[in-house]
Amino acid sequence: MGPTKEVEEIPVYMFMGFLESGKTTFANETLIDRGFTEGEPTLLLVCEEGIEEYDEEYLKSQNIFVEYLEESNLNTEYLLDLQDKYKPTRVMIEYNGTWKMDKLFSIRVPKGWTIVQVITFVDASTFDVYVANMKAMMMEQLSSADMIIFNRCDENTKRAEYRRSIRAVNRRAQVIFENKDGAADVGDEELDLPYEIDKPSITLEDEDYGIFYIDACDNPDKYVGKQITFKAMVHKPKNYKANEFVPGRFAMTCCAEDVAFIGFKCYSDLTKHLKDRQWVTVTGTIDKEFYPEFEGEGPVIRATKIEPAKPAEEELVYFN
Repeated sequence: MGPTKEVEEIPVYMFMGFLESGKTTFANETLIDRGFTEGEPTLLLVCEEGIEEYDEEYLKSQNIFVEYLEESNLNTEYLLDLQDKYKPTRVMIEYNGTWKMDKLFSIRVPKGWTIVQVITFVDASTFDVYVANMKAMMMEQLSSADMIIFNRCDENTKRAEYRRSIRAVNRRAQVIFENKDGAADVGDEELDLPYEIDKPSITLEDEDYGIFYIDACDNPDKYVGKQITFKAMVHKPKNYKANEFVPGRFAMTCCAEDVAFIGFKCYSDLTKHLKDRQWVTVTGTIDKEFYPEFEGEGPVIRATKIEPAKPAEEELVYFN
């Protein structure tokens, strides 16, 4: 028996978003205007036909092949047939915003297919409407994305509020706002912090925990070495070690009535004496370490004191 031939990776790029969110426009610009494929055989799977269309003949001349999928065709056998037919070196999927993502993630894809980037597109002018009426679908698209692009932004777009809310459910995603003329803004707005960040010691008021969490996620370096004191609820994940727990708060995210627990890992020899959902006041020093969910470094707390505390007057944290 000869040596096993190594399967080459075929990168898969996914575009998420509801109808008219800008998926097709972005794909056209990426495929045609920017020469993303460089002439290599590329398979473009379109799961939703929008108002803007693809110039299939031109794309074919560029070695890009368009296939339209119904939900019933999204299965292993059909994808294997397409792989054999086109032998692509990369795949782009314009996914249907109303289909469950598990539909794609749960099936066996052809060998080598590897999802390398998920981009979610949001029409800023209709975001609040979708949040109010399609919370679960919107949350799924936001929490799974590596990049989130708000397009059609104007002076009324609540950029800071949207960015902070997304940070609560997706720490790793880059958030970009595009104006109606297509100009992009990738810089984070400077948060107006309710505490003095320049001092070596910070004591958080209960209502300031959300702002601290977001800013520390985005800018861990400016917190490293500082002493922090704050009130929080204890969470002890089953996979954590005996000296590890998460002091955090439940937060109202961008989707009304959707609540997420937010907090940073904390190291303390007192962990064994703590109970889940117990309220405590934590004092400790902020450090940073690698977080898989950050895909980079994020804050951790090395506690020097943990004391029982009364619950916060308002148990939920808000970001707006």
